[in-house]
This record gives sequence, structure tokens and C-alpha cells, in this order.
Amino acid sequence: MKQILSAVALLLALSLLAACGGAPAPASPAAPDPAPVSASPEASTPAEPAVPEKLIIGLDDQFPPMGFRDDQNQLVGFDIDLAKAVCDKLGIEAVPTPINWTSKEGELNGGKVDVLWNGLTITPARQETMLMSTAYIANAQVIVVGKDSGIQTLADLAGKVVALQDGSSADEAYAACAAAGTEKELVKAPENISLFSDLKIGRIDAVVIDKVFGDYYIAENGEGKLTILEEQLADEEYGIAFKKGNQQLANQILGALDELVKDGTAAQISQKWFGEDRIIFQYQK
Repeated sequence: MKQILSAVALLLALSLLAACGGAPAPASPAAPDPAPVSASPEASTPAEPAVPEKLIIGLDDQFPPMGFRDDQNQLVGFDIDLAKAVCDKLGIEAVPTPINWTSKEGELNGGKVDVLWNGLTITPARQETMLMSTAYIANAQVIVVGKDSGIQTLADLAGKVVALQDGSSADEAYAACAAAGTEKELVKAPENISLFSDLKIGRIDAVVIDKVFGDYYIAENGEGKLTILEEQLADEEYGIAFKKGNQQLANQILGALDELVKDGTAAQISQKWFGEDRIIFQYQK
């Protein structure tokens, strides 16, 4: 009897040992990785539109014939007509917006305007701070004087009162010429039109100005009274400026401009304002 009980006790002990982990339990099969979930079209981020519904065009509203106010105080000019034609081609609204031209880079880079499009000279410094297009119009910096002033050369500016627009390419061109520093006084104004009024009444002796402006103003207001010196300060070209990095907008605008050049629309606008085709734009993607 004792032997039977001892055998039973031994069997119970062995059973308890197995239940407490004496032998490893078989591993459970690994759960399969969840299938990847595809993003629905509603969840994806919509692509940024190529151009805005409205193009805010920064300009100097006292710079004929590129952009200025007519007798009815309406904004008109070559650049305004050209920009509107580009926007019509793209199916968007052109919004010409006068700005402080002296701080034009800040107005563009701060997002107040989408482009600067108003007789803006292409310079290395501007190419550093803005995305500049290739040239679309040729220009030069010239000196406008009264016909009876006796001023015939740059050397004759010595001891005279010379005026120009502050922060303009005229400012840079005059500073680099031999006459700079010989003048009696250098007047820097925020815009150009008032300088011609001062020139005609003798308050100043000479105005440094873009040739396109000088030609237009003399034809409209100063024929027989004003003249442009033969010596030019610098040959220049106008471009359209976009905010750095805004290449998509630039491609759309310049692509539309290229179409207007090819179909003759740009030449017609040039004929209206200059009496000839001055368009030199060649599209470079």
C-alpha cells in the first residue's frame, strides 16, 4: 500500500513540474503585417495653382510711357497694356498697383505684389535679390536739358544742378560716369515727372532719365524746349521681376508673353506707344 502511494506522489510531482515551465511552450505564429493603406484623393494635398486668379502688378505710376496716369487719372502705359494682354492669355485678372518704387524689392519680397513690371532695368544686384526675366525692351540712361541751356556734353554738367529718381538705375548710371561729383548739387526725387516741371522752369539744369521716358516726354510735353544729349550714360534692358523661388509663376507669365510675341500682339502694343516694334524678348525656360 505504501508503495502504491509513493508512486502516485511521484507522478503528481512530475505533473506539477511540467506545468510550471519545465518544458518550453510552442511559439505562437507571428501576426501578419497590416496591409498598407492608400491615401484617398480627398486626403491628398491639392497642387498649388500655376498662377493666382489675380496678378498684382507693382509699378511706378509716374513713369510714362511704361506706366502712368492719364488725364482721367486712369493707369495706362506700354507695360500695363502688355501685362493685361498676358493676363488675358492666361485667363486671370491684371491688377496694376502703384507702389513706392524706391522700396520695390521689399514690396515684392514682402508679398505685397506678385511682379514688378514697369521699366525695371536688369542689373546684377537686382538679379541677386529677385528672379529677373530675360530682357523684353532695350533702353539707355540719358541726360535731358533745356535746348537753350548751353549744356552739350557731360563735361558741361560741372557746376550745374542735376536731378534723378532716387534708387533708380539712373542713380547708379550717373554715379559711375565722369561727371559725377562735378555738379553743384545732385537732387534725388521719389519720382520723375516733377523733375521735368522743375527743368522747364529752370529750377534744375539737367535730368538723368531712361531714354524711353525722355523720348516720350519730349514728344508729348517738351518739343522745342528740351533735348537729349548725344552722350549716353549706359545701355540697359528692361525685365520683369518675380520673387526669388517663384519659378512656376515666372514660367507661366513668360510663356504667355512668348505667345504674344509670336502672334504679333506684343509688336502691336509697342507700335501704339513707341511708333515702332521695340520688343526684343526671347523666351528662355
